[in-house]
Amino acid sequence: MTTRAKTLDINLDPGVYGSFAEIGAGQEVGRWFFRVGGAAGTIAKTMSAYDKSVSDAIYGTAQRYVSSGRLIAMLDHEYDLNIERLDLERGTKSAFFAFADTVSAQNYGGDADCHGWMGIRFQTVPQSEASQIILHTRMLDRDAFMQQEALGILGVNLIYGAARFSDRPEILLGSLLDNLGNGRIEIDMVEFVGHAFREVDHRLLSLRLVEFGLSRAAMFSATGEVLRPSEILYKRPVILQRGRFRPPTRVHSDIQRSAHEQFSSDPAVDSERIVSLLEISVKELREASSGSAEDFLDRIRALTAGNHSVLVSDYSEYYLVAEYLARYSATQIALPLGVLNFMELIREDRYSHLTGGLLEATGRLFGMGVRVYVYPGLDPTTGERIELPSLGLPSSVKTLFEYLLEREYVQPLAGLPDEALRVRSDEIYELLRSGDSRWEEHVEPDVVHAIRSGGLFGYDVDSHADEGKDEGRIRE
Repeated sequence: MTTRAKTLDINLDPGVYGSFAEIGAGQEVGRWFFRVGGAAGTIAKTMSAYDKSVSDAIYGTAQRYVSSGRLIAMLDHEYDLNIERLDLERGTKSAFFAFADTVSAQNYGGDADCHGWMGIRFQTVPQSEASQIILHTRMLDRDAFMQQEALGILGVNLIYGAARFSDRPEILLGSLLDNLGNGRIEIDMVEFVGHAFREVDHRLLSLRLVEFGLSRAAMFSATGEVLRPSEILYKRPVILQRGRFRPPTRVHSDIQRSAHEQFSSDPAVDSERIVSLLEISVKELREASSGSAEDFLDRIRALTAGNHSVLVSDYSEYYLVAEYLARYSATQIALPLGVLNFMELIREDRYSHLTGGLLEATGRLFGMGVRVYVYPGLDPTTGERIELPSLGLPSSVKTLFEYLLEREYVQPLAGLPDEALRVRSDEIYELLRSGDSRWEEHVEPDVVHAIRSGGLFGYDVDSHADEGKDEGRIRE
């Protein structure tokens, strides 16, 4: 449906009625409902408390005006007023909503951080409990008028989705960029809460957010809570490890632990504020399991058993991940990886698609002050241990490598003994699937428990039921 058709469909529905409060980019969403006609059927009130003093008088004071806290305050106030003022007159025939956004659009000087928060609190049917959707968006158009236009379309899609697709949240999510085209809007966080979304798994929605092209990456915590990159990463050091994690192994844990110790020892790094992330690539998920939701959730449950926050992304290159983190003002970035992956990282033909080739990729990665920590590995042919200082590289990249070492952009990590490095994640996965208990030797105890108790990665819980009872008795 076109934006006009969606807006008119809502205006002609007497069962949807509410208010609009928009700050920062004009009243672009409300304007759509006035433009198409029949707005009296939908709009109880539309307003813009643009002045900060006026906004504070209505919604309370705020440290940051373009924030989730300010958006929630707006939704609280406007939704409660709708119920207070309208319920007696039309509460039995109308499902009420309050739509709000607070946005930093392009300014006159052209140097604004163009992003915003948008949300809707709504009833699915008259007098039902409230449900809520909030999202964080980045406007990618350079022109302020184009940003306003994009925000108006996004707002209409959100309101229409809440009214028509609340029982199908994945369809709702996929419809948010209708009629917007590519490269105009990015949504890096969506949160569904309330009565209509009791069964929603935000971890799966985070995956869909990236798969549907709404965002290049999404974050959530060890408890499955949606994380807001703009708030979690703001002016904080970050360690990010990329991997398959199928399942996460002792080596993965040791890489993250070693990197954390080395990163924390740097006097320039505030060790108390480090954000530790493990990243899963959507591309790898598709290749390994055809994008299976079950496989994805198994990996996530195993990772979060170790109390890790997770990033899901479709970035193919490390420099793109680093640029994503830097966008949110991460102060220092550490990327730990295995030595074989590092050799791939500085392979010249990997960057043939870039005008500047390997030098351009290196500049984009390390130009932001990124540190790459390299963990030992075993040569897949000879089985010999490979450490960073003794790495054999082609002469064409040797000078560049020595420069990175000298400037400490690239630093070695100590690693586990060869025996631990010898068994790869894929082999552990096959042991697990075949019922061979040796897989437990290569996985952290918390992750072992999560796999056994949750039947992750095809682990047969029923056939090991007696083992679980014995384990329980031992714990007692």
